[in-house]
Amino acid sequence: QLQLVESGGGLVQPGGSLRLSCAAPGFPLDYFAIAWFRQAPGKEREGVSCISSSGGSTNYADSVKGRFTITRDNAKNTVYLQMNSLKPEDTAIYYCAAAPHYSANYYSWEYDYWGQGTQVTVSS
Repeated sequence: QLQLVESGGGLVQPGGSLRLSCAAPGFPLDYFAIAWFRQAPGKEREGVSCISSSGGSTNYADSVKGRFTITRDNAKNTVYLQMNSLKPEDTAIYYCAAAPHYSANYYSWEYDYWGQGTQVTVSS
């Protein structure tokens, strides 16, 4: 059973940076496309970024394009989300999810496995 574990969240000032990690201890992630979603209080969950199993294809929501970068290291079974120039509106719980096929539609039903989430708070 694939288990996803997010880490790297925290409190950061506006304009700051964080790097989130999505790890799958003991399970090869290279068969899966991975996406990052986020959910802010009182708002629906939204797709942030996704990456294909090989890392050759990536996609970003318009709200994070140019600020966030998704990468993966299949040798370490880990996917990263580098978040720069953070804004208060980026505050949310961030989840990673795994799907057997790459899709930039961010439909929740496409993703079979989900992590527990990591809190990101952007505030001065």
